[in-house]
Amino acid sequence: MNLLKSTATVGGMTMISRILGFVRDILIATFLGAGPVADAWVVAFRFPNLFRRFFGEGAFNSAFVPLYSKQMEGEGAGAATRFAEEAQAGLGAVLLVFSLVLLIFMPWAMVALAPGFLFSEGEAFEFATAFSRVASGDVPDKYALTVLFTRITLPYLFFVSLVALLSGILNSLGKFLLAAAAPVLLNIILISALVFLTPHLPSPGHALVWGVFVAGAAQLLALAWGCKRAGVMPRIILPRWTPEMKRLVTLGVPGIIAAGITQINIVIGTMIATLESGAASLLYYADRVYQLPLGLIGVAMGVVLLPDLSRRLRSGDDAGAMSSQNRALELSMLLTVPAAVALAIIPLSIVIVLFEHGEFLRSNAQGTAMALAAFALGLPAFVAIKVFQPGFFAREDTKTPMWFAAAQTVVNITLSIILFRQIGFVGIAIATSVGAWVNAVLLAGRLGALGHFHFDARLKSRLPRIALAAAGMGAGLWFAQGYAAPYFDMGLMEQIAALGALVIGGGAIYGALTLVIGAAKISDVRRSLSR
Repeated sequence: MNLLKSTATVGGMTMISRILGFVRDILIATFLGAGPVADAWVVAFRFPNLFRRFFGEGAFNSAFVPLYSKQMEGEGAGAATRFAEEAQAGLGAVLLVFSLVLLIFMPWAMVALAPGFLFSEGEAFEFATAFSRVASGDVPDKYALTVLFTRITLPYLFFVSLVALLSGILNSLGKFLLAAAAPVLLNIILISALVFLTPHLPSPGHALVWGVFVAGAAQLLALAWGCKRAGVMPRIILPRWTPEMKRLVTLGVPGIIAAGITQINIVIGTMIATLESGAASLLYYADRVYQLPLGLIGVAMGVVLLPDLSRRLRSGDDAGAMSSQNRALELSMLLTVPAAVALAIIPLSIVIVLFEHGEFLRSNAQGTAMALAAFALGLPAFVAIKVFQPGFFAREDTKTPMWFAAAQTVVNITLSIILFRQIGFVGIAIATSVGAWVNAVLLAGRLGALGHFHFDARLKSRLPRIALAAAGMGAGLWFAQGYAAPYFDMGLMEQIAALGALVIGGGAIYGALTLVIGAAKISDVRRSLSR
């Protein structure tokens, strides 16, 4: 497998999805701003979106792909398809029951998801009071709206989980395009719903949540068509508890926790942020921006790297697996570090151009920019986690990453509570970044101790040069933003032109420095593309 080409396929579709996601979020900011309906939408979407990222961005596949590939290569396509059918039946049954229970008890579950929505500004949160208010139906309008929105989006959990399973089948066969394109459907449908349904519904938020419902069904149909076309569509059967399912659950639960921990931490941050009016929305917009490089680089690299490492290790090619992981980390940092520096240096310029329209005010932009800069500090760690975890998953070890993810969560929750009390919602973003670095360091250290990974000579040479080139670019952006600042108080076209000049100028500086100091070589890229 050509790692660069396959990553480019996944990353390219992810880029299209993220660009459409930005269009969607620009429209959301324009229609909703950072008010109560926006807060209700953010919480309602965060829950199904958590499952989308759990399942759709590699966490479920951390267990499924190695086992499916083992069945395919060891016992043939028939055994692999039977395994997929059993996995589909079990996963579908569990999620159907879970969704129905949650649908019924959503008013009480929302106490955990958005505790701040039940209390007035400055009012102390108490669980006894919260449950009493829910039981009596005496809840604020924003809380009731959030419950309604989340109930409508709930079926997306079921749809996206099956989408993930079908994506894992196609990814195991080296077919990445359709699975990577599925999120594009989500954004197209949400944009269409926002534009065309809003005039006919009580609010733009209602249009968005119904769009999520429709998008889930559309994604499932698209992936089912792709699997049927490839001749690997699993049949619908009744659930059975087999040794293969036991192994899938044993690997899958820790794998989902480990690979999805960043999203769990974001959900925890959102829960805490509901205690400050408007904070959940501001963190959401900041999260959307830094998720672009994370999706393009980290998620795409993780999706492609896992089946590549699994195949190499099964064939006894340990040296090849080591080399693949080194090149994956090198390529990831080459692209991620400058993105992190740019997001930390010019966050306000980015947020103004993307979101400061309609109901989204300059004060909202400033708050979002502060959170974005804090998230940017952890971006290299978020991406490194996606590179290191497949080294465990490919060896059918999902428990070790789970324990490291648990450490990350403890750090994140502790710091979030402490810093939120001191500096508000920005403290949540800082805590998320610190937790990510803890996880990345633990993963790298353990892989090294087991002899499964070490920095080769090329990586040792290039990482410091990448950091130096990014620092030079950051200095250039810091100097240039002073000259560009007045243009961000003008019209949209002037703002776009100023941001474009900063991005192009920063990119040119970084590109030139990487070549001059040897952080990257054109010959390496040409060689990768020609394989």
